Amino acid sequence: MKETSSFDNLNATRVTATTMGVLFGLFSGINHGFFEILQGNTPTNGFVIHAIGEAQMFWELGTEDAFTILPNFIATGILSILVGLAIIIWSLWFLPHKHGPTVFLGLFILSFLVGGGIGQVAFFIPTWAFATRMNKPLTGWKKILPRSSWAFLSRSWVAALVLAAIALLIGLEIAIFGFVPGMTDPETIQDTALSFILASAVLNVVSFIAGFGHRLNKIEQNAPAAL
Repeated sequence: MKETSSFDNLNATRVTATTMGVLFGLFSGINHGFFEILQGNTPTNGFVIHAIGEAQMFWELGTEDAFTILPNFIATGILSILVGLAIIIWSLWFLPHKHGPTVFLGLFILSFLVGGGIGQVAFFIPTWAFATRMNKPLTGWKKILPRSSWAFLSRSWVAALVLAAIALLIGLEIAIFGFVPGMTDPETIQDTALSFILASAVLNVVSFIAGFGHRLNKIEQNAPAAL
């Protein structure tokens, strides 16, 4: 009997979407919201704000820009945290439901509108798009991805997801704290943070595509005649 890993029976699309949902619920919603609340009951003076105010900044470019339709920092922060928590809960338990991806997208749009951050847009749009294929046939992807690649992709999707998460966490750490060993120039530090976040966005897409290969490979192994 062929040995199977503990990942063989996982829905790779759901795992990837859930992971990104939880990470951004934490670091866009809750993290931004926390710093926005620290700025107190003060007006935002516009739609584009610094989620981290001057009194809370760890380095000179560590402002974490965000967009909000609310005119008050503390209101923005509270709503950002609440929406972040909702994203985490929805990602963990309700994403596979019939309208799960649609609500998922709606929550992220709401997060964007209440101070959850601007950069998350590069993640939640592709994550939502791929999540809509969670419980659907992969007929189109079966034509796009060569059969010879399925086994390799199946072995790669977990690594791609882990690397995406690590790159994201490193990029966010640099963006907030400005700490990169051996670097002191603020613009270079900022570019480094953006590079890690961009790499994470690319790896996020790669992990979804590799996850489709994983699903196709699993279907082929379980029911070769179906393909």
